[in-house]
Amino acid sequence: MAADPSPHHPGAAEPDHGRGGHDKHAGHDPAMFRRRFWICLALTVPVVVTSHMVMEWLGYRLDAPGLTWVGPVLGSVVFWWGGWPFLVGAVREVRDRAPGMMLLVAMAITVAYGASLATSLGAFDLDFWWELAALVTIMLLGHWQEMRAIGQARGALAALAALLPDQAERVTEDGRTEPVPVTGLRVGDVVLVRPGGRVPADGRVVDGAAELDESMITGESRPVSRSVGDRVVAGTVAADSALRIRVEAVGEQTTLAGIQRMVAEAQQSSGRAQVLADRFAAALFYVAMATAVVTVLAWTLMGRGDEAVVRAVTVLVIACPHALGLAIPLVIALSTAVAAKSGILVKDRLALERMRTVDAVLFDKTGTLTRGEHVVTDLATVPGIEPDELLRLAAGIEAESEHPMARAIVAAAGERGGAVAATGFRSRPGRGVEATVAGRRYAVGGPALLRELGVRLPDELRAETDHWAGRGAVVLHLVRLPDGVLGALALTDELRPEARDAVAELRAQGVRTLAMITGDARPVAEAVAADLGFGPGDEVFAEVLPAQKDAKVTELRRRGLTVAMVGDGVNDAPALARADVGIAIGAGTDVAIESAGVVLASSDPRGVGAVIRLSRASYRKMLQNLAWAAGYNVVALPLAAGVLAGVGLSLSPAVAAVLMSGSTIVVALNAQLLRRVRLGAPNAG
Repeated sequence: MAADPSPHHPGAAEPDHGRGGHDKHAGHDPAMFRRRFWICLALTVPVVVTSHMVMEWLGYRLDAPGLTWVGPVLGSVVFWWGGWPFLVGAVREVRDRAPGMMLLVAMAITVAYGASLATSLGAFDLDFWWELAALVTIMLLGHWQEMRAIGQARGALAALAALLPDQAERVTEDGRTEPVPVTGLRVGDVVLVRPGGRVPADGRVVDGAAELDESMITGESRPVSRSVGDRVVAGTVAADSALRIRVEAVGEQTTLAGIQRMVAEAQQSSGRAQVLADRFAAALFYVAMATAVVTVLAWTLMGRGDEAVVRAVTVLVIACPHALGLAIPLVIALSTAVAAKSGILVKDRLALERMRTVDAVLFDKTGTLTRGEHVVTDLATVPGIEPDELLRLAAGIEAESEHPMARAIVAAAGERGGAVAATGFRSRPGRGVEATVAGRRYAVGGPALLRELGVRLPDELRAETDHWAGRGAVVLHLVRLPDGVLGALALTDELRPEARDAVAELRAQGVRTLAMITGDARPVAEAVAADLGFGPGDEVFAEVLPAQKDAKVTELRRRGLTVAMVGDGVNDAPALARADVGIAIGAGTDVAIESAGVVLASSDPRGVGAVIRLSRASYRKMLQNLAWAAGYNVVALPLAAGVLAGVGLSLSPAVAAVLMSGSTIVVALNAQLLRRVRLGAPNAG
């Protein structure tokens, strides 16, 4: 079988989401940052409370033996243990010659630690212990929030492999069956698939006939008939009868493995966009270093060597991105919380950022714009048979069937008085079912049933059933044996009631291109698109095979469009991963959900427009926070260097520490304003 990262199938290569094989977040675990944050917060509180600087500001006094060692001892623990991820990250950035946030943070906390340690030993008067501890703790908080939101989930490959059973029943030469691991199957083996069981490998039916649920592969809800000679795909489910299948493909050669490869390739190709804060951090590193060097030289040349050290240390410490480190993660954390309240799960922060630029939305039809479940929409009868009678008879005959169409008929009859009593139920695999009602034998099935029985469809029903079939409905017939057809039923996968509003809203938001993709025939697809309100500039991709959805996304992107793909099936997973933004309908499969960056838990397509509104609001907050963080450093660094000391305006280390904390508070309060955004998408459940 295909390579699989699940515990049952070790050895799979996990996709690398970094650029050029390097991921600056490699080894970063949200749980690790959460644990370090809470422990460092607990250690920081006594450091702050016992700081002479803080006591002087707040007007209180603590006096106890060994109090002066609280800062050095606990501060050292916070620096070495809490700050270790930043120190390691800084080394990596230096090695890669790509300075960024990690190097900037490491530089500030190292300078603060060195100055504070020297002060505790009597060399300087630069006590930064409380600021050092607070700095490390705040940066751990920011990185924890970033790690919670960052990156696309990599569970899609495991979810795909979960579609395969762990074992198969191989048919031996003497006709018996033996359980074998799926990985032990070979081309040419014959396997038995029982009713309700999954096909373990790609192959061809050699005995039996059954309705197969291929929705997890094709995305289409309609079961398909498979009999001797037909090809079947691993992961599909035999709905009503047993099959014997000769294996033709195993491992990497199966269709499911091909989808796995497409998902992995698409995730690799998406790359990780450079975050604005990282770019600013890289620039700030060079600015801070240059400012510190100039500061030392300038004050030394003026004969103030002691002031040179104080000013340089203040510059390097104040350059630490307290506000910058929280500017993006806080906005992301709050925006994901706001989204969750509206039934929208944001799994990939870059997906949320990119949604504001989306100018093409590609919807999968079945299960996304439609409910993915058939309902009885029309009835037609021959003279002498009432529609309600037709429905109750059909429901009685289908009552013991587990077929999805049968359940739809029984449910419809339940709304009109219920089904008649039937006995002697028998399935005709791939064709229909039959049963006895009041001593007469009846059958329900599609065109294949009529052909098998040699029954002709009455002319008075033909025009109606042709019309139904033309718009994509499933047509079933009620036959009384041996008299003939008494009537027909149309079952249709209904549009979601919110789908039209979703299309209208996206158009109002300025989305240039709306598109729908489906395996249905073009007339059916175009009828659905017209019903949705698609216009001349919109597109309909019809008669698309499962493997082609990924290519359609690529085609749209090659036109210069930023594409959001909305889907729910396994076959949508590669396209969801390939798109600039993948949006999964929450009622869809685990694979689609794992491959997407955003999940609409409510299964409401109007959530796509809500995500765009949230993305635009979040981006505004990010820019505002970054502008504040940048403005703070533009003003604070020269003051810390002592540029205006000649006119009596300078920034002492203590005041610098206050400004750093103040800038962080401003950023946090501004991010909180995101809670006022009203998405308008309904809550899940």
